[in-house]
Amino acid sequence: MNENLTEQLLQAVKKKAIGYTTTENVEEYALIDGELSIVKRKVTQKEVAPDIAAVKFLIDEATVDGYSDMTEEELKNEKIRLLNLLKEAENATDKSKS
Repeated sequence: MNENLTEQLLQAVKKKAIGYTTTENVEEYALIDGELSIVKRKVTQKEVAPDIAAVKFLIDEATVDGYSDMTEEELKNEKIRLLNLLKEAENATDKSKS
């Protein structure tokens, strides 16, 4: 799947997760003097409630962060990388306090 389509789908799921307002147009036509003409037009605003399934999907997606596909070795290496980043951040904070 290309990145643009993936981003569009993710945005659609986010919209569904938080709910949204949409406009619905209903038009009635009648045959007047041999031509179809609009005789009635109704425009309404509809509130679409948040969807719990979409919320759950987004939470699950955020939780995974790609780690579920990693091997044990890759997870160990990622843990070491993250710990090193944490130590560097702590050292930078300590130096700025001095």
